[in-house]
Amino acid sequence: MTADRARGGTLETLTNCTEPLKAIEQFQTENGVLLPSLQSALPFLDLHGTPRLEFHQSVFDELREKLLERVSAIALEGKVEERYKKLEDLLEKSFSLVKMPSIQPVVMCVMKHLPKVPEKKLKLVMADKDLYKACAVEVKRQIWQDNQALFGDEVSPLLKQYILEKENILFSNDISVLHNFFSPSPKTRRQGEVVQKLTQMIGKNVKLYDMVLQFLRTLFLRTRNVHYCTLRAELLMSLHDLEINEICTVDPCHKFTWCLDACIREKFVDNKRARELQGFLDGVKKGQEQVLGDLSMILCDPFAINTLALSTIRHLQDLVGQDTLPRESPDLLLLLRMLSLGQGAWDMIDSQVFKEPKMEAELITKFLPMLMSFVVDDHTFNVDQKLPSEEKGPVPYPSTIPEAFTKFLQENRIACEIGLYYVLHITKQRNKNAFLRLLPALVETFSDLAFSDIFLHLLTGNLTLLGDEFALEEFCTSLFDGFFLTACSRKENVHRHVLRLLLHLHHKVAPAKLESLQKALEPTKQSGEAVKELYNQLTEKLELRKPSPAEATETPSMELTLPTVPTPASR
Repeated sequence: MTADRARGGTLETLTNCTEPLKAIEQFQTENGVLLPSLQSALPFLDLHGTPRLEFHQSVFDELREKLLERVSAIALEGKVEERYKKLEDLLEKSFSLVKMPSIQPVVMCVMKHLPKVPEKKLKLVMADKDLYKACAVEVKRQIWQDNQALFGDEVSPLLKQYILEKENILFSNDISVLHNFFSPSPKTRRQGEVVQKLTQMIGKNVKLYDMVLQFLRTLFLRTRNVHYCTLRAELLMSLHDLEINEICTVDPCHKFTWCLDACIREKFVDNKRARELQGFLDGVKKGQEQVLGDLSMILCDPFAINTLALSTIRHLQDLVGQDTLPRESPDLLLLLRMLSLGQGAWDMIDSQVFKEPKMEAELITKFLPMLMSFVVDDHTFNVDQKLPSEEKGPVPYPSTIPEAFTKFLQENRIACEIGLYYVLHITKQRNKNAFLRLLPALVETFSDLAFSDIFLHLLTGNLTLLGDEFALEEFCTSLFDGFFLTACSRKENVHRHVLRLLLHLHHKVAPAKLESLQKALEPTKQSGEAVKELYNQLTEKLELRKPSPAEATETPSMELTLPTVPTPASR
């Protein structure tokens, strides 16, 4: 405004005066830097061809930097009331210039250091897109805490990005048993862009943290996507890393999540941490049952489920060696309790009935002993193989599975989860016999868990260890025709995982089988772009493996001439 008045006054002076050069000189003297020692130095700049505008602009920039430093210093010195009073006065005087690009950084800096910007100013900033974009996150937090819809608009793209990143890892073309979805440590994961941005946006603001948690609960309910549960845990632990006690101390899940995070890091729940986790669960008091909803969401995180399931399989193996039944192991019962709570997260949050799910006795008395009997079958078979062959004939590997096992996998979610992890375990041990024995039971499972992305991602990685078996017709028929292809037409994700596997192992598969698989996996009109792209990649790889036409014609001609060559026997 002042600058506009100055420009208007200059224009009027120039149009009404008789000597314009003198008028310009007078304006420069009145509005220039009023430093006596400077007047004699300015002609040197003229000699070097430096425009006065450039000089004044550099002075202005330098003064602005000094002013920004001073504002930051005021925010730290003296008594709290005094420093904020100074900043409020400064904001009042400077806010009218907030739209001037040269002054705007100073106004924004003043607002940034004020813990409570006057509401009138916040509304003006919020109403102007350019001002809103330019203001610091500290100011935006004050706007967001009273504008949930606006905060939701800011957070939503980040949440979409997070889910997309997780899905990209699960469908990555790099298939490996060593580097899979669960390989990064918890600390590495929470250094990701989305978690870091959300952490910065929340700061120490409990209200914003609660809003993000509410967004995550709502999206989890709407989509059943368990990656939102991962983000819930990662966000809390990211704030824990920064020692944001204002939030950590009020989140009732903090200590439980912290302890579980250590277990996830080790991919195992040891006895000491098991007792700690049990203490937290047992410590939920009457009237505070709602915390079970948040605890169940923390336990529903795939990284938590993975740790609990791996620990369960390890415990079952130990029990076989100790000749102990599952019901006699408190640590195993706790793992099942936490698995049950995690797997029941969606139902609990949806129904708002905050009670731990009741565990079926048959899971402990029938299913787990059945799983242990499979471990015994393996040990028995391995011992038989080592016995001298003359003592007895070859002992075949058990090929059948109890009907009850298949039924458990279809009807009991916890049994299904543990059963699938047992299949992953035997595959990782290159136990082809056990794998082929249990594979038929995976065609129909609880909520099609055997065709979930996480399981198929891990299975395809582990199958690389059985690469040589892909040359055998029996193995490929059982795996592809008996399992994968039963779901390909109705589940596009399965189609994608099969193509990923073949891209990695196609050179191991017998040519005739590969040809029939190529036909069976051909995309339909309804197939998504991802399937079509993977199929094209596979087709290109297979084309490269085919012999060239020249080679194909040369080979038979050589074979025809061979019989005509005289040999010593024919002379």
